[in-house]
Amino acid sequence: MLGFNKKKNDPPEISEKMQLEKKIINTLKEIFDPEIPVNVFDLGLIYEINVQDDMKVHIVMTLTAPNCPVAEALPNEVKEKVAATKGVKECEVEMTFEPTWTKEMMSEEAMLDLGFL
Repeated sequence: MLGFNKKKNDPPEISEKMQLEKKIINTLKEIFDPEIPVNVFDLGLIYEINVQDDMKVHIVMTLTAPNCPVAEALPNEVKEKVAATKGVKECEVEMTFEPTWTKEMMSEEAMLDLGFL
């Protein structure tokens, strides 16, 4: 009976959303801060990825500093590239500076790449 009672407008399975989130993370790992040779995901700039049932994506992100030279360009690049990810209906990027970004937010791999470990 699996799938036979599913209606066309039923929300997608949790696993579909998780698979899409993995694709989004892979996309984010291809976007680099031009000032630091680390992708935005491992740099810790992505605070939240919310895949909604309709496959619209809401991302909460920050920058290394509020006066960062890429303050307009980087969020737009995230929005465009995530929106172009297969399975994503649309993407909205919300900027925040709370909490303030610190180097401790970077992944271990990023810290190694930058010589912090």
